[in-house]
Amino acid sequence: MLSLPQLIIAIVLYLVLFFGIGFILNMLLRSTWTMAVIYPIVIFFIVDKSGLLSYFIRPGEAFPDLFYQLITLKTADVIILTAGMIGAVLSGIANRMLRDRGYQMF
Repeated sequence: MLSLPQLIIAIVLYLVLFFGIGFILNMLLRSTWTMAVIYPIVIFFIVDKSGLLSYFIRPGEAFPDLFYQLITLKTADVIILTAGMIGAVLSGIANRMLRDRGYQMF
């Protein structure tokens, strides 16, 4: 069970973490929405309990298990993962604003 201070710290941590990763990826790849597109895949790796290879070996069991894990997430987990998505989207917005204002990044 997550206490309120732990939840607040986790929200801020995920928001800042994925903002930073997204900002760097967007800068290096010269693409605005790279992390916002990659983030759902990251969520699958966070939530997934089986390995990546199981999706190729046993897809009939792996995909329903993944969807079950996504559906049974707790509210705190959904809030934290949503904060990460917001950070990824904000990195794209910040990168777009900087480019529109004339900053050339790499």
